Amino acid sequence: MKLLLDTNILLWAMNDSLPDKAKVLLEDSLTTLFFSTISIWEVGIKNNLGKSDFQVDPRELYHTLLSCGYEELSINAEHTILSSSLPLIHKDPFDRILIAQSIKEGIPLVTSDRVIRDYPGDIRFFSK
Repeated sequence: MKLLLDTNILLWAMNDSLPDKAKVLLEDSLTTLFFSTISIWEVGIKNNLGKSDFQVDPRELYHTLLSCGYEELSINAEHTILSSSLPLIHKDPFDRILIAQSIKEGIPLVTSDRVIRDYPGDIRFFSK
């Protein structure tokens, strides 16, 4: 199985603070974990803005994810086009790209964001 992790889930995974059910899903040896380029950008921007949940160096996060076996999913024009045509349920551009990538690539999106659950596609929701 393939899974695309949203930014908060990535940060929880790196801090070993995932909810138990999410941890079981992500630690399955048959699961390939993906992170989006947009998540690295989001961490960098929100870190620079001083957001407390994002006090992570984006370069360090990127290298850690790669060293842990995560695969990078780059953004392409089809993702951006799809994100602009999604219903305006969620206005966060980072999350809209993640949703579009999930739909376009056919990879379930793992998220802790309740609003994302209202989008079409395979969304796996976990909260703390």
